[in-house]
Amino acid sequence: MNKNNYINLAKKAANIQIQELKKINKVFNSSFVKAVDLILNCRGKVVFGGIGKSGLIARKISATFSSVGIPSFFCDPAQALHGDMGQIEKNDILIIFSYSGNTSELTNMLKYANRFRIKIIGVASKPDSLLLKASDIKILLPKVKESDVTGMVPTSSTSITMLLGDCLATTAISKRKFSKEKFKLFHPGGNIGNSLLLAKDIMITGKKLPVINFKKNLGEASKIINKKKLGIVVVIKNNYIAGLISDGDIRRGIKFISKKTNLQKLMTKNPLIISENMPATKALGIMNERKITSLLVASDKDFKKKNKIKLKGIIHIHSLLKYGFK
Repeated sequence: MNKNNYINLAKKAANIQIQELKKINKVFNSSFVKAVDLILNCRGKVVFGGIGKSGLIARKISATFSSVGIPSFFCDPAQALHGDMGQIEKNDILIIFSYSGNTSELTNMLKYANRFRIKIIGVASKPDSLLLKASDIKILLPKVKESDVTGMVPTSSTSITMLLGDCLATTAISKRKFSKEKFKLFHPGGNIGNSLLLAKDIMITGKKLPVINFKKNLGEASKIINKKKLGIVVVIKNNYIAGLISDGDIRRGIKFISKKTNLQKLMTKNPLIISENMPATKALGIMNERKITSLLVASDKDFKKKNKIKLKGIIHIHSLLKYGFK
């Protein structure tokens, strides 16, 4: 088969799904609003359930909720008879996905929830289905055309179910004023978490900073560099950054000047300083470009000044490597 035929077939399937997904707008009604309100006011956990492909979608949406600080887990309805239902408590809510809404395995979960008066948000495409009849909030999915050649393989139907789950999550976190900073707390690892890290998240601060008064000499600066083990010392004058001296500067300069020489004769004036809110990835790029191992960090307010900048921290290449930046 010609390669172009593969591409045409893929484009046809994609276009069908793109068109069918536009039907999601029919779901954004009073039931959707009630579902979001129930999630936002939940005093327990948001428990997701589903069988087969709907179960896979439920797992994914549950993981999304957990990653943004909304306590959530997936409960397999097929395991309801084996004690898993005991994890669900009165303050929790149930969100159950089933495109048909008539999956027999849902029966035990629905009975358990109704018995203990646990609120249920049901998501299905048939208004008279078992799931929606048993649900407190009924979200009716529109019927969609599947994108395969037979029109029977769950493709568009699973996509629109996933989209609805994501919309529930994104709407809820928007109302909770979620931010990048909060996301880092719940998702510290991986590429996403790292991409959100700022200079202030990984910089060295406080007593670990290698700083020295401008009146001191090279000998004292050398001792601080050896003690703090960052390869640099920041010269401070009247609480502001005056300059920077590296161990390389001292090795090169000591041949020509005494250890008692004043620091101002050897230090680099106007050293490179970045804002505390600079993304860590950008800081790494600067270090690679300049071939340096450390960057001085100032508060966002001080960074905007042209002079009299106070040192807030230092980013060292080891800090970046520790967090997996390469």
